[in-house]
Amino acid sequence: MLRIYNTLTQEKDVFKPIKPRTVGMYVCGPTVYNYIHIGNARSIVAFDTIRRYFEYCGYQVNYISNFTDVDDKLINEAKAENTTVNELADKYIEAYKEDVTALNVEPATMNPRATDNIDGIIDFVKSLIDQGYAYEVDGDVYYRARKYDDYGHLAHQSIDDLESGASQHVSDDELAKKEDPIDFVLWKAAKPGEISWQSPWGEGRPGWHIECSVMSTKYLGDTIDIHGGGEDLKFPHHENERAQSEAKTGHKFVNYWMHNGFVTVGDDNEKMSKSLGNFVTVHDIVKEVDPQVVRFLMSTTQYRRPIQYNQANLKAAENNLNKLKNAFNNLNYRLSDAGDVDDIKLEQEIRQIQADFQDAMDDDFNAQNGIDAVYELAKIGNLYAERPEVGTGTIKLIIDKLVKMSSVFGVILKEETLDDSEVEGLIEERNQARKNKNFARSDEIRDQLKELGIILEDTAQGTRFRRE
Repeated sequence: MLRIYNTLTQEKDVFKPIKPRTVGMYVCGPTVYNYIHIGNARSIVAFDTIRRYFEYCGYQVNYISNFTDVDDKLINEAKAENTTVNELADKYIEAYKEDVTALNVEPATMNPRATDNIDGIIDFVKSLIDQGYAYEVDGDVYYRARKYDDYGHLAHQSIDDLESGASQHVSDDELAKKEDPIDFVLWKAAKPGEISWQSPWGEGRPGWHIECSVMSTKYLGDTIDIHGGGEDLKFPHHENERAQSEAKTGHKFVNYWMHNGFVTVGDDNEKMSKSLGNFVTVHDIVKEVDPQVVRFLMSTTQYRRPIQYNQANLKAAENNLNKLKNAFNNLNYRLSDAGDVDDIKLEQEIRQIQADFQDAMDDDFNAQNGIDAVYELAKIGNLYAERPEVGTGTIKLIIDKLVKMSSVFGVILKEETLDDSEVEGLIEERNQARKNKNFARSDEIRDQLKELGIILEDTAQGTRFRRE
């Protein structure tokens, strides 16, 4: 029985989809004014892993993740780069797609753009005004937060405490326009020269929060199963989405609110963010580090826990990922001489490991315990592959479970092959290692090639190789 920690209830609630065997997920996407950093990628990978587990369990997932392609950050960056907002957004949307593909993130069912939904946003705002939940002042439209009785419940703060915090972050001009400091903007009047659209309130553009309400309800309905995002989106973004959506539709907006932990850096475990200037972009890091290692580090940490991004943790992730790849290669290697000697008792143990994996993941997607089950399966696979005689059925069962369980974490296990030039290059590296008396590296290369079915023969005329 799958249980999900629901930010709204602060409990692990039993998951009951609106439609049988179908999941509607909306995950807040990036504001496309720059490359995504590792902190952004944490949310992307976390919810991709959750999606993959649903699919592993046989659910059909309708996964929507938006692009915020108009706001102050885009306007300012477009000016700095002497380009248009649309051109800037196009540039970084393409970069985003390249980066998440490198991290083996499944494509979303749809990536709607805010600028493609302006008519829907205007209609949504009109409805809130007609119902008395919003008001217009000098071309700006604000939402009356106090009119929504449950405001603050998602953030688990009183509205008075939220008002105190809001009043400290609002300019005097904006404060003078608002009926209440806690009210938030739905539509912004355009400044001279800014990108804008015609509306009943004059030229302007949408506020950030309204975009996600419109796109999520448009593609998933008035009530959706899961809404996800980073922990920092709980307030004000998700709180405001919830308030305006439920006011407009009269229905519960989201059944399960999910928020992932931060990526931290440095000795002080400081949150990684663009505003703090301590970020590393995925675009840069994948040039230096295998993107699958970065993915593995993030996907094998339970989504609500923070991740410390450092070289030691990357190295540990690389070592653990290689263990799975080596086990897969060892098992595939033994398929060539496997016979009809299947181990029924071992196969029962394998199915129990699969059950342990599912129990772990059913507990709010506990990735750490889930990957431990995969490691245990890899260990058993390695030991079985060393037996003098192995059974084809047992080998194939271990491979099948190893591939399927690993795929939940975005791990790609496939038979590795090297062309002759790559083999020759490794032989040359091995020869140099032997000259330097680096016998550990020499043996490592020999073992690596053996796992790929390549046998080295050291002769008086040099090292030769043959394929098994």
